[in-house]
Order: sequence, then C-alpha cells, then structure tokens
Amino acid sequence: MRKVYLLILALLLGFTLVNAQPLVRVTGVVQDLKSDPLQQVTVAILGQQESTLTAPDGSYTIYSKTTSFTVKYNLLGYKPVLVKINEKAAGRIVRNITLLTNINELEQVTVTNKQNQLSNTNTINIADLASLPSVSGNFEFVLKTLPGVSTNNELSSQYSVRGGNFDENLIYINDVEISRPILIRNGQQEGLSFINGDLVTRAKFSAGGFEARYGDKLSSVLDVKYDRPDSNQQVITTGFLGTSLSSKYVTDKSFLLMGLRYKNNSSVLNKQDSKGNYSPNFGDVQLLYQYNFSDKFSLSALGNYNIGQFKLIPEDRETQFGTLDTQLRLNIAYNGQEIDSYRTVGGAITGIFSPRPNLVIKWINSYFTTKERERFDIEGRYVFDELETGFGATGFTSVRINRGIGTYLNYARNSLNSQTFSSEIKTDQNFYNHVFSWGARLELNKFKDELNEYHLTDSAGYILPYDAKNFFLEQSIRIANKVDINNLTAFIQDSYSLTDNTDLQLGVRGSYNNLSNQLLISPRLLLAYRPTSNNKIIRFTAGIYQQAPTYRSMRAYDGILNLNQKAQRSYNTSAGFDYAFDGLGTRLKFSSEAYFKYSDRLIPYIIDNVRIKYLSSEIAKGHTYGVDFSVGGEFVKDLVSYFRLSFMKADQDVIGDSYIKKDKFGSSTVIYPGYLKRPTDQRINFSVFFQDRLLKSPTYKVHLNMLYGSRLPIGSPQSDHYTDDFQIPAYKRVDIGFSKDFLDDVAVRKPKLLDKYFSSFIAYFEVFNLLNINNTVSYLWLKDVDNVQYAVPNYLTGRQFNFKLILKFKNHQ
Repeated sequence: MRKVYLLILALLLGFTLVNAQPLVRVTGVVQDLKSDPLQQVTVAILGQQESTLTAPDGSYTIYSKTTSFTVKYNLLGYKPVLVKINEKAAGRIVRNITLLTNINELEQVTVTNKQNQLSNTNTINIADLASLPSVSGNFEFVLKTLPGVSTNNELSSQYSVRGGNFDENLIYINDVEISRPILIRNGQQEGLSFINGDLVTRAKFSAGGFEARYGDKLSSVLDVKYDRPDSNQQVITTGFLGTSLSSKYVTDKSFLLMGLRYKNNSSVLNKQDSKGNYSPNFGDVQLLYQYNFSDKFSLSALGNYNIGQFKLIPEDRETQFGTLDTQLRLNIAYNGQEIDSYRTVGGAITGIFSPRPNLVIKWINSYFTTKERERFDIEGRYVFDELETGFGATGFTSVRINRGIGTYLNYARNSLNSQTFSSEIKTDQNFYNHVFSWGARLELNKFKDELNEYHLTDSAGYILPYDAKNFFLEQSIRIANKVDINNLTAFIQDSYSLTDNTDLQLGVRGSYNNLSNQLLISPRLLLAYRPTSNNKIIRFTAGIYQQAPTYRSMRAYDGILNLNQKAQRSYNTSAGFDYAFDGLGTRLKFSSEAYFKYSDRLIPYIIDNVRIKYLSSEIAKGHTYGVDFSVGGEFVKDLVSYFRLSFMKADQDVIGDSYIKKDKFGSSTVIYPGYLKRPTDQRINFSVFFQDRLLKSPTYKVHLNMLYGSRLPIGSPQSDHYTDDFQIPAYKRVDIGFSKDFLDDVAVRKPKLLDKYFSSFIAYFEVFNLLNINNTVSYLWLKDVDNVQYAVPNYLTGRQFNFKLILKFKNHQ
C-alpha cells in the first residue's frame, strides 16, 4: 500500500511542470455607513473554498483561481454583499465595500458578542488542524498543545487539565453535552473520538473559570460548533492510518453535514515492545441536518454511530531498562488473545425558537447508548535477567544473574452497558446592556456492569501473594452492578457592562443528584477590563465547581459501589492578562493566567495507563495552583505558530489515612502521610507548534510539533496510595510534517488536471517521534524469587512514517 501512495506522489510531482493558471488578487477595505472599518468580516470566493477575515483596519486580501467569480462579504448583524467580478486576465483589482446593518439581527449580535467577550476561553485555530502531526488523528490532540493541559500519551484522546483527571472534562457539540465511553483500559485501544474534525467550524476551550451555563465538572470545557457551510463541499483525507470523507450540502432553508471515518493504527502499534498480530479497527458515521422553517424557528438533528474493535494475538516481548550500573531485561512469550470492543449510538434533536430578535430559546433532547466489552485470556511465560555491565561486557547482552522465571495470567470477561437521556432548555435574552441567560436540564443514566477478571503471577513454581500473606481483590474480581443515576440541574447568569471598558458576569448553578441526595449551589463570577487602547484585557474569575457522583467514581477497582458518595467540590480563582502587540514583523498575542484551586471533597484515585481506579470509599482535600503562558501569531504569513509554557503543582491529603512504621527495635509508630502529590501532578508542560514555508518554493511547508511534560508520580497498583513515590520519566516528543499544496494561491504554476477537479490538493509526509524517544506510559509490576518487586516500563510508540492526502473537490454548482 505504501508503494502505491509513493507512486501517486511521484506522479503528482510531475504535474507541477504545467502551464500557469489564472490568479486574480482582490484587495480592499470593508466599512460601515459611518465609514468606520469593520473587522472580522468573512470574505469568501464562492465555489472555490477560499476565504479570509478583515483586519482591524477593515482591510483584506483574497485570491481567485479563475477570472470570473463572485465574492461574498458577510458579518453577523449586517446584510451580506455579493460582488460579481469578470476579468479578461489574471491581475490585481481593488474593491472597497460598505455593509448595511440588519436590524433584525442586531440584538442577537449583541448577545453573541458579549458572551464571547466574557468567556474565559481559548479559541482553537481550526484551519491548522490538518497540518498538526498526530498519531491518534483525534481532534482532542490539539488540546495537548494548549496552556494548562498536561501531556504524556500520544495514543490517547484523554487529557488532564490543571491537575484534574480525565473524567473532569466537559465536551459540547452544538450545545449538546456529549456522553463518552467509560471503561477504556489502554491508550492503544482508543479509536475515534466523538468529534469529527472535518465538520468543525469553531471551537473554544476553557481550562478553568468557565461560566455557569456549562455543566457540573471540575476542570474544563471544550465547546465545538458544526455550523452552516457557505457552499457545498466534499473532502477526502486518506493515509497510512485511515481514511475520512466529509460532505456538506446547503440550500436556502437547510444544510446537511455528513462525515465518514475509518482508522487502523496497527502500523503504529507494531513499533512497540510487545510484538504480535495487532488488529485495531475503528469507524464512525456522523450526520447533522438543520432545516429553517422560518426566520424564527429551526430544527436540527445530530446523529452518530461509532464502533471499534481492538484485537491482539501477542507473540513475544523484550524490554531492556535500568541504569548504566544495573541493566535488566524482560523476555516474555505469550499465549492467548485479547479482543476489546465498543459500540456507541447516539443523537440529539434541537429546536431553536427566536420569537423576537433579542431572544433565543433552545430545546435540546439527546440520547446515547454504549456497549463495551473486554475479553482477554493471555498467558505470559517470562524470563527476568540482570545483565553484565562491567568492563568487557558487549552491548548489555550477557546475563549476570537470573532474577526470575515464571508465568503470569491475565483473564477478563467484562461488559458494560450504559444509557444516557437528557432534555434541556436554554435561553438568552438581551436587555439594553444586559444579557440574561437561564436554563434547566434533566439527565437520566442507566448502567449495567458485569466484571469477571483476575491476575495471577507464578514465579519459580509457586504463586507469590503481593503482601506475603493473602491475595488482594485486585487479583480476582467477580461482581455485577446495576444502577440508575439521575441529575436535575439549572443555571441563571447575567452579563452586563459596568462601564465602557469593564464587563461583569454573575451566574449560579443548582443541581440535585438522586444518589448523593444533595442540593448543590455553585456561584460563579467573571470580571473583564479592557483599557482604551483595546489591545489588552485583564480577567478575574472566581467560583465553586461541584461534580456529582458518577458511575466510574462510585465504583472501586474491585467493582464494589459506594452508593453514599458525595459530590466533589472545588473553589477556584484565577487572574489572566492578554496583550496583542506588533513584533517580529507580525501581530502577536501574549496570554497568561495564574490560578488557585482548593478542593475539600475529592475522590482519590490511581492511574493505570489511561484507566482511572477510584478509591471510592475515601475522601481527600487538596490544592492545585500554577501559571500558564502562551504567545502566538503568524510568524510566517498565513501560518499560525505558537509557544506555551505551564507550571503547576497539585497535591492531596487523604483524610484518615495512616500506616504503621516499625523501627529496628520493634517499636511501632503511626504515620500520617499528609499532603502528597496527585497522580496528575505534572510540574512543567511545554509545547511548540511552528510552521514555515520554503522561501523559494512557498507551496512547500513544514509543520513542527514539540511536546514536553515533566515526570508523573506513580506507584504499584497493589500498594497503598501513600507509597506512590515512584515516577514515570518525563514525556518528550517531536513530530514533524512536510506538505505540498499543489493548488496553493501562491503557486504560479498549477497542474491543469488537478485544478479542473479540485480546489485544494495537499500531500503530507509526516515523521512521528522524530528522535525515536522511548516514552513510558505505565509499568508492568513483577517480583523475583526474593519477593522484590520491579517496575518494567511499558513504552509508547517509536519512530513512525506517515503519508496522507487531503483532497477538496470543486463546487460545480
């Protein structure tokens, strides 16, 4: 298959030696009736997928591939303008445009603008998603390049924000809160996330301090929009790791978005230490249809069908680790197989009613059902050796002493069925300089869980218990759970202007959970100040965030449920500063935010790969504080690059935990560990996403992504949590991509054949893990014949090459 792709690429490179194509450059200024410049006006060439936004001074530049075309100027609150242009030859023309206000939309514009101004969020640059080198291919990977987000696993779509865990993050698509699979065991088993990046038109992310209109989670919000397209579009993306197809159709009163995806990352998994027959297959189909019955009422339907199966027939494994003085090697021969699968079916129907221009009412009804299965029966026969490291040793291959010969067995027949139904109403209304919002939501959850698994370790012919006396339940679990969890929530908030430069948002959420039997009240505040210069903004947030018990947090790792669990609670405050300035020949934006969180009702947990094992019967209190920095801009014209740096500390004190320590004389002392690191205590995170063009061949681009995450605390799954003084090494990764857009606007010579059928034709060659660094994701815990426990690292992916094509078809309407 790779040879076919390389042959296609070679043929396409030959197309570059063709005649020049027409290229018309249109420039100008967009202003209102008072001759004031209008920024953020969308300027698009209809049928060519070329678009841009006007600058703060109202100026714009856009290119057409043909000499006869139509330019559309559009800004919410103003009547769109269509300008037809017919030129005899390629060249440069000027068109200055005046937009007239649309009285019917003006109040709704005020509502939208004020909510955006007061939102403590980062806007994600959607245009560069395809250019970001990513092994997983999931939309969430871009979040790991944002301030406040920790990183330590390129295969997983899970992410940790400011010391929180994977379960503390909210995801919305078109105001629909998305329900995700629960029982994901390994990062290598993750398939396609719910979000289809080909359909996304806007996305915002908040790492904390989010407003009351969002749900009851402790850490973050990802707010994604699938919007109405400007014209019909068809895009195909295909490569070594998968294929996707997206189609967009638009009429006067409706539009349809459709996405199909298939993913198979077996070539990536084959680079791991554990060799075998990997068969990971994932696919989904997603639809969004909206019909506008009138100017006041519209109805939309969102549907999703997502399936995945991870099948592994392991063969053998060799892992060498240790220091220069002590080198260890683990060899394992396997029998058996693992088959894990999931199926998610869901959708939502949303009615949008706007009886008056300043009032918007949404009624959202959604349903998701997920069936997850884990089936594995794997026997590993292992030889654990210490290697020669002294003078004369060649390549650490000679065995000095054998540390253990034995067998371990992993067995599971687990299944989980979950259903979530919700009905929600949201309203936004503008009163002069106020935007008042309120909403209410009813959510019903059903879970049916059956656990049947065990783990045995046999060394030197006999089974070693972990505590030298008895087995822990972690080694043998057989239980069935069936539980219903219902939540009723509501919120109100008001956003208004105190002065011309100062905005204030006050909100409060209330919620009730049938299991915890708690009425939770969560007030929130956001204050924003903009100096007259309008290139700075200072923000302050404060609020209480409470997360009601979920099925995962109530279930201990042995399957027993704590039905008396109470909601987790966190008191958050932050202060941020944004500054836009000119430097390095471009417009740059600097952002910073310092935050502090105190939690008095945390559910402690341990992390095994990306599987969270809650200590559901315990409660902890903790602190998280840190600071995030980022700077970004178009260091190279039309290519956005950014740098970010985060510092953080997260600790917790499990209430009532203690252990007995004996001295050499046999005296016993009760030790209270106090505050210890949380499993997500990653002190430093740094990332770079940089893009550049070749100076003499600007259609060739390079995309560099660098990630660094400092060490994470971890301990043996069989040990008490206060002994988690072991650490996963720092995560270091460099991915690089090279692309060629054969139909780029800056291209002087374009292939005629491609230009006839496509508006964009981009080839990518990517190198994942360029430096071939062995990053550790978790450990395999083994004991030798002396009952000494060793942590054998499970490494992530090595260096891998990828080739992909992105084809955007022309609209021949």
